[in-house]
Amino acid sequence: QVQLVESGGGLVQTGGSLRLSCAASGRSFNSYAMAWFRQAPGKEREFVTAISRSGGSTYYADSVKGRFTISRANAKNTVYLQMNSLKPEDTAVYYCAARRDVDTVRVALRGYEYDYWGQGTQVTVSS
Repeated sequence: QVQLVESGGGLVQTGGSLRLSCAASGRSFNSYAMAWFRQAPGKEREFVTAISRSGGSTYYADSVKGRFTISRANAKNTVYLQMNSLKPEDTAVYYCAARRDVDTVRVALRGYEYDYWGQGTQVTVSS
């Protein structure tokens, strides 16, 4: 079992930056592949980015590639999402997700592949 708590959301102007954090409780954080998803009002949840257990593999949605960076600090049981050059269309609730994985380099892109979810943090980008 792992519990996830996101933080770092807020209101930012177009072109600004935010850094989200997701703190995981429990042991063996390095056994979990991690991801960020987001859900805007009236829209379905969408994949943003994912990182493998080891941190050696990452994957980004085309909409955020080159602007967002996912990273993890296994010693701190934390995964981060650095968001730069934010746009109004990035406005959403951002969720952290975790899945236990025996593969150290695999990343999962679909929500149903993840077993644990945080409560979400709101990111609002004003135009």
